[in-house]
Amino acid sequence: MKKFWLVYLAAVLGAIWLLTASGRAATVNTRTLTSKSKEKSLNENQRARKRMKRLARSRAPGTRYASRRHRRRYYERFNTSSFAEEITDGDETAGEDSMVRAAAADALGNMNGTVVAIEPTSGRILAMVNQKLALASGAQPCSTIKLSVALAALSENLITKDTEMRLGRHSRINLTGALAHSNNAYFEALGRRLGFEKVSYYAHQYGLGELAGYNIPGEHLGIYPDEEIPSKLGGVGKMCSFGEGISMTPLQLGALVSAIANGGTLYYMQHPNSPDEVANFQPRVKRHLDIGPLIADLSDGMAGAVEYGTARSVRYSFNEESILGKTGTCSRAGTRYGWFASYANTNVGRIVTVVFLQGGRPTYGPKAAEIAGRMYRNLYDHSFFAGRPLLPTNAAGTPAVGVTQ
Repeated sequence: MKKFWLVYLAAVLGAIWLLTASGRAATVNTRTLTSKSKEKSLNENQRARKRMKRLARSRAPGTRYASRRHRRRYYERFNTSSFAEEITDGDETAGEDSMVRAAAADALGNMNGTVVAIEPTSGRILAMVNQKLALASGAQPCSTIKLSVALAALSENLITKDTEMRLGRHSRINLTGALAHSNNAYFEALGRRLGFEKVSYYAHQYGLGELAGYNIPGEHLGIYPDEEIPSKLGGVGKMCSFGEGISMTPLQLGALVSAIANGGTLYYMQHPNSPDEVANFQPRVKRHLDIGPLIADLSDGMAGAVEYGTARSVRYSFNEESILGKTGTCSRAGTRYGWFASYANTNVGRIVTVVFLQGGRPTYGPKAAEIAGRMYRNLYDHSFFAGRPLLPTNAAGTPAVGVTQ
């Protein structure tokens, strides 16, 4: 019996000891968890306060944090207006085609620019709206210089219209796409492959750097540099993509596009000043260009520009005939330039149109293309493409014969 009570007492004491130990463990764990929870809460609050301080500093003006997160966007400022009044004052119109002039003047409206319309099979200027600007010393040709560069590369057998050029890790483009979308990187690479000497040689062959007109009073000469522009300005690459360092006149561009439209004859541009001069008009050939076999490769890109590329604004007003062209947009010294040179690829009434605009933000190449589209619409509505002769006639009523100068 005594032994039983000893065992029972030992069991009770053991149970009491276990309960006491468990209570102490629970107390210790609770305190530990509470301490860790408080520490965690404290750390989270500290991190939150630090984040709020950083956010406040980043929003404070004049701090290095603000300059990192809130960079100012650069907006180019222009000091030339895109609009002008009475731009046709002083124009000599007695020898112009009255229908073409009316169509061009109506399309241009009050935009600060000029429209030159040319008969590509003779070099006769049918209309020249705002002659002061058309005959001035010209401006940077922007992306219209790509026509000259493309012809040079085709002449040197560097490319065909389907030759693709790698522009990046996953980017490739051919001549047709580069002309249609006016891809600058493509023509920069093409210019570097050609080199300045070849680019300059072909540009002069196509009439750049020399007077385009024949005895046109007031015509000024565009500029083509004798040497490559400095590399810090982009070198020959920028010359071939943006026309950097080059000055081109609307008449020079019109003469080149006329040669493309007629198969390779570079005519002197002539501007008759009276009905008698029109009746006795004689085309004057400056030189024949060996570009006939290349025109098809070039034409696809010019057609693409109007169909789906940078000049598709032509189609806002005109869809009835095939128009081939090239836009150009750039700016210099507070003035933006917008170019569009094109021709109507028709059997009757084939005509070359050069639109040149200068001004501010509303001025750009697609706007010039839109103006050309309105002009083509005006001509179409007056049956210009329905039955007019391609060649001028002399006083005897027979086609005039070209005179090489």
